[in-house]
Amino acid sequence: MTVKAELIGIARKARSRAPMETLDRIEITTELGLDGDFRGKLRRRQVTILAEEGWQAACNAIDRGDLDWTTRRANLYVRGVDLPRTKGSKLTIGNVVFEITGETDPCNRMDDAAPGLKEAMTPDWRGGVTCRVIEGGSVALGDVIALVS
Repeated sequence: MTVKAELIGIARKARSRAPMETLDRIEITTELGLDGDFRGKLRRRQVTILAEEGWQAACNAIDRGDLDWTTRRANLYVRGVDLPRTKGSKLTIGNVVFEITGETDPCNRMDDAAPGLKEAMTPDWRGGVTCRVIEGGSVALGDVIALVS
């Protein structure tokens, strides 16, 4: 069975430390990132993307498979794609184009959620990637992901 690369989660937060709000669809712009997300003004960290495979590996490493992906506080949750680990790499989700700007470094808040989670997320960029938006549009759950060469 082939797993297609797809968007399986969307979340935003209105301010630092605010609860994560999950959505089925959202507008994304080059100016503000995800509509209503407070980090969108940050040019190199407009949007964060987390891969299900990395998240599950981190959770399994600390025997916490019950943790919801929003614990990571990422914006987009994807399945079936190896996120590029090279700055400048591009990927599309639906019709939106993202440029990878770096690794989303796990912070101490991860250990507040579950002891050992920060360290478990450190190998292999399990914490996901930071991106800036190159071409805006809207994304919805189930949208296909493609790497741009």
